[in-house]
Amino acid sequence: MPAGLAYRLASEGTALLWRGDFQNARQMLGRRPFNNAAHPLQALGRRFDRAAARKPAAAPATPAEIFYRYRQAQGRRARVLGMLVIEVSGDYGINLRRAPDLRAACGEAWGPPDGQPCVVALRELVGLVGAHEWRKKGVEVPALGPPPANRIHPHYGVFSPVRGEYLDLVAQAALPAGASLAWDVGTGTGVIAAVLARRGIARVVATELNPRALACARDNIQRLHLQDRIELVEADLFPPGTAPLIVCNPPWLPGKPSSLLEQAVYDPDSRMLRAFLGGLRERLAPAGQGWLVLSDLAEHLGLRTRDELLALFDGGGLVVRERLDVRPRHPKASDAGDPLAAARSREVTSLWRLGAA
Repeated sequence: MPAGLAYRLASEGTALLWRGDFQNARQMLGRRPFNNAAHPLQALGRRFDRAAARKPAAAPATPAEIFYRYRQAQGRRARVLGMLVIEVSGDYGINLRRAPDLRAACGEAWGPPDGQPCVVALRELVGLVGAHEWRKKGVEVPALGPPPANRIHPHYGVFSPVRGEYLDLVAQAALPAGASLAWDVGTGTGVIAAVLARRGIARVVATELNPRALACARDNIQRLHLQDRIELVEADLFPPGTAPLIVCNPPWLPGKPSSLLEQAVYDPDSRMLRAFLGGLRERLAPAGQGWLVLSDLAEHLGLRTRDELLALFDGGGLVVRERLDVRPRHPKASDAGDPLAAARSREVTSLWRLGAA
């Protein structure tokens, strides 16, 4: 089937079940093999991008409108590319010629097989392969110290700590005098808890509610041999008691996530941010500090103002003791072709050192 016809059918909501040679799927999806680093759905993706480029130019928009249009386009693109599906057997095998063995990657993402065959979007299988490789190889985190004992292994659906600048802030900020206990609220991969433990905090309590993230954090803590210093607690935000240092890196953008990974980026109505700042004061030990690690990208996109953030501090009975800033180093920060380039070029990530008023 020509890619143009495949694109038209997929755009109309027709799923396409691939039955031929697995590697030949790239003739419709793209010219590169399935396991190549380039995105294998590039052929359909290119047609989507060309169709979007042919649409009449929209009227000048506010940063927030540009952001919402970008999110809508992302959603439409994902739906079109998700229309190409492949049958997966009950043991996660793929019974097509020259198909790779993806059983380990599927098992990590979906759990043990139940013996029932299913169809899966090829786009999702590509994501499983990428997540499997991240988990095997890990991500080097210089803030954890020199290699080789400085790698974090993200699991499927748990956000990878690829933006090292915010971890540099946690690694460099002055610790409260005599602090032997710290909390890492919403630990994710466990990376901030590990940085705090490597800095000499005798006991770190890391909280998390997501079962995938709990398993991921436990795995990383064991790999780093920090299980005698870090305690994992299943909790929504705070554990019981008080602490002299409480750290939180909530999702940076108010909005609705559309996938597991986006839960680490989008926070509906800033729920986690509001709950953390609203409950922090009563959880701080006398003279304790709360560290809020947050990008100001939402402010540049018009999704939240600086005054609204400061009002949340005031409402929680908190004062700002210090603010440490860093510019992002990720590739999108300097990508002029990114629809959000204007906002990203001004982005600053801050560690807000907060105390009780």
